[in-house]
Order: sequence, then C-alpha cells, then structure tokens
Amino acid sequence: MSEITLLFAGPMGAGKTTAIRAISQIEPINTEVANTDFSESGKAETTVALDYGELSLDNGHTLRLYGSPGQRRFEFMWPLLAEGALGVVVLLDNSRPDPLADLRLFLDAFARQIGAGRVVVAVGRLDSHPQPSLDDYAEAVAARGEFLPVLAADVRRRDDVTALLDVLFDQIEAQAAAADAAGDDDEWLQLVRRARSQ
Repeated sequence: MSEITLLFAGPMGAGKTTAIRAISQIEPINTEVANTDFSESGKAETTVALDYGELSLDNGHTLRLYGSPGQRRFEFMWPLLAEGALGVVVLLDNSRPDPLADLRLFLDAFARQIGAGRVVVAVGRLDSHPQPSLDDYAEAVAARGEFLPVLAADVRRRDDVTALLDVLFDQIEAQAAAADAAGDDDEWLQLVRRARSQ
C-alpha cells in the first residue's frame, strides 16, 4: 500500500482545518490553541503545528492530508512542508483585508510546486465578500507569468474539497502525460500514477 501526502496551505482562518475535517476518514489530529495574534485573524483558535487527516483512495492507497500553520511567522516552513507532498491546495479567504496580497505571498512560497503544475488555489467566502472576483485572482496569477487553477470553494462541504483534489490530480496527470511525451520521468510523476491507477 502506498502513502501519498497532500498539503493544505493558506493564511490563518482560511479553512485548512475545516477542509481536512470535511474529507478525512479518520478523526483529524489538530494542534489548535487559543489565538493570541489578532492582527492576523479574529478567530478564537489557530493551528500552531500541523493538522493531519487521512483519505483512502479507491485503489487502496492512503492520501495523508496535512494543514500548515497560516501565521506569517511560519512562512519559512511552508515550502519545506511542500517538499514531500504530491501537491498543494492553497486556501484563501476573500473576507480578509487584502486577499490578493495573501495570494502573492503563497505563490512566492510555492513557486517550485507551481512550476511543476502541482498547485490549485481555492477562494472561500465569495458569497459574502464578492470582491476581489475569481477573475481578479486569475489576472494576478497570469501577471506573474504563471498558470494554475483558481476556483471558488466552500471548504465546509466535502464535495467542494474533493472537487479541488480532482482538479489538482487532473493537472498533475496532464503534467505526467507531457513528461511521458518528452521521455522524462521523475518521482512526482510516479506518485501521481500510483495515486490514480485502478
């Protein structure tokens, strides 16, 4: 049986713990404590280490779900946590004061994974805070010369979170097909093939 890791990242309060809870087949492990950094978020509790959950795939493999701490002081950890992950789901909260600045911060942190086609961005709370729009996010990504999916998602809904994973896996599979055509192969591509094989 193979184990594959996936990282949920994003600013404090964006819904990483909630997303993992929505799809984990085990009771998630979290390291939430009382929030003392109200300049980052007004939420009562915050993750200070990692969230963890698991999802069994149809092919018998286990997808290990990790949620990174969102406070800016942990910025140095984000790319380190992504090193061993198949992909990264960046969650953004449209109700924050400057969500496009949050986007830029996380695009910088995961530049290597973006270049390898292993990142998807999900924007929450668009219903209550419609600006910036998804088009604004897509334009901000394109202005950097990068391409990655930007989707609306309510991370409280299992279907929304699994849809994000489907988009991420489809993107990685497309990269694998392109690498095959070029005669290239690497550890990442082998992982996604094992994850998607039936």
